[in-house]
Amino acid sequence: MIERDISQELLRCAAEFPVVTVLGPRQSGKTTLVRRVFPDRPYFSLEYPDVRAAAGADPRGFLAQAPQGAVLDEVQRLPELLSYIQGMVDEQDRPGMFILTGSHQPRLHEALTQSLAGRTALLTLWPFSLGELRRYKPHWEAFELVVKGCFPRLHEKGLEPRRFFNGYLQTYVERDVRALINLRDLSQFQQFLTLLAGRVGQVLNYSSLASDVGVSATTIKNWIRVLKASYVVFQLSPYAENVRKRVVKSPKLYFTDVGLVAFLLGIHTPEQAARDPLRGNLYENLVLVEILKGALNKGTRPQVYFFRDSHGTEIDLLIRDNGRLVPVEIKSAATFSVDFLKGLEWFQKLGIDRLAPGVVLYNGQQHFEVRGVRVFNPLEMENLWETLTSR
Repeated sequence: MIERDISQELLRCAAEFPVVTVLGPRQSGKTTLVRRVFPDRPYFSLEYPDVRAAAGADPRGFLAQAPQGAVLDEVQRLPELLSYIQGMVDEQDRPGMFILTGSHQPRLHEALTQSLAGRTALLTLWPFSLGELRRYKPHWEAFELVVKGCFPRLHEKGLEPRRFFNGYLQTYVERDVRALINLRDLSQFQQFLTLLAGRVGQVLNYSSLASDVGVSATTIKNWIRVLKASYVVFQLSPYAENVRKRVVKSPKLYFTDVGLVAFLLGIHTPEQAARDPLRGNLYENLVLVEILKGALNKGTRPQVYFFRDSHGTEIDLLIRDNGRLVPVEIKSAATFSVDFLKGLEWFQKLGIDRLAPGVVLYNGQQHFEVRGVRVFNPLEMENLWETLTSR
């Protein structure tokens, strides 16, 4: 197992806070990370029924087994344990006592805010970044990654993506969904997932989705909330600050791992992905997730948006960092065209304060600057977040 990029941030947080909580999707490598970084700590997985039963029956006695602290895995399975951890850390007031991991948020986030507010650092671990994947293979093609995805086990074990994602859906996604909502018709939810994959990178239309699935818009919103809570999907909010033009107010939706999108769409080869009508959306999802991983692995909570007005003029990504706004266009083409600059140049004329010249990320090999706009291949950068926010 390779060292994860987030490891140093995890150690820094443990040196400052009595508790560090690592959140993220199933199979993103949270358990391996914390056990590798803290190999000498007592380790307890609350995923095991006997461990969970013991901790639930006698929380004080359970925690007394590790008076100096411990690694507690999958704490969302017993969030009430956090109240007892609060008592221990308040009494001892030492940094790095407990390292917690969790896979989905609702009850866990509520317990964290109630019991460990101000006592825990929160980190988010997503599947492998491109920098981490280069430790397995030095060069990756974009649509190869679109099909394979970035889940650690896929790459460590050399698994076939189709079998992995089929099991991932059945074992994790559907189980977590059933735990969070009263799902009567699983086939309807599976249809919803496929339709959602077909809308990746698009502005969410709850009514349209509801009509296609045959449920209410309220149900669709609830299902998306659950997928967000389980780190299966995330939303990009629209940017409207200081913009006088009429703008779209609904978010855009992406998947935390683009390999799952490809699987749901029945795309199983890089050639299929490169020819698919959604190739631009899939590439955008791949690049956007890589940008966010670069921030999250540094412990940064990225402020990211998109912009679209009522006429359909759009900027794929806006990054707010250190008071500046960096506009980014993402193109799946391997050949640069000056048309890629049109949206950025239009956006510059809106008169937004502290607006950077902008960046075009494309799938070609040449790196250059045109009219003050940087143009380069995002998959050739060591840390895409730092590259985009460095100037």
